[in-house]
Amino acid sequence: MKLTVNDLNSFYGPAHILFDIALEVGEGEVVALLGRNGAGKSTTFRSIVGLVENRSGRIMFEGKDVSREPTHAIVRGGLGYVPEERRIFTDLTVEENLEVGRQPKRAGAPQWDREKLFKLFPNLGEMRNRPGGRMSGGEQQMLTIARTLMGNPSLVLLDEPSEGLSPKIVEQMVDAILAMKKEGVSIVVSEQNLHFARLISDRAYIIERGRICFGGTMAELDARPDIRDAHLSL
Repeated sequence: MKLTVNDLNSFYGPAHILFDIALEVGEGEVVALLGRNGAGKSTTFRSIVGLVENRSGRIMFEGKDVSREPTHAIVRGGLGYVPEERRIFTDLTVEENLEVGRQPKRAGAPQWDREKLFKLFPNLGEMRNRPGGRMSGGEQQMLTIARTLMGNPSLVLLDEPSEGLSPKIVEQMVDAILAMKKEGVSIVVSEQNLHFARLISDRAYIIERGRICFGGTMAELDARPDIRDAHLSL
């Protein structure tokens, strides 16, 4: 397995947020983490990448226990994280933002450079010298993902990549994620949009109030409308 999480518990101060989270991601697999707002999706990602200090459990990435590793060491090891907030550098151009994310090539992971990323995200190629602050939300989302890929990760955590995007940009995001998978990147996508997740994912987990309440293939989820309606309907 590329990533295995067992018995993950996380806290914000005295508040217990995640309860015994367990999930796994295989080589070249796209896995969706589905749930409503506040279900614990972002906290799960932040805990995996080491941004939640008060946590327990075991996180194995590429056969190595990274449960106590600092965030910078986990990222240097090949785990990419695209936060929901995007966090691009608004005063830097597209190309400059990409250079910020550059890391050395690593064995067993796809290699990315600016030109390859401009083919993946043609919109970015047309605005190489545009400051990040003068881009639309969808373009900023593409730039955030591209900047992460400049680190040549073998696995990427994508937090709510379709949220707030126009239907046209969502279609481009689907194509980009499928292209990343074809290159060999393993991906975990947190989503509320079941239709979007169905287009890109091999398997799904559902999280509700900090607990995993379903794990299986997309076909298995589609065969359980009771679970889908109980935990994903608005």
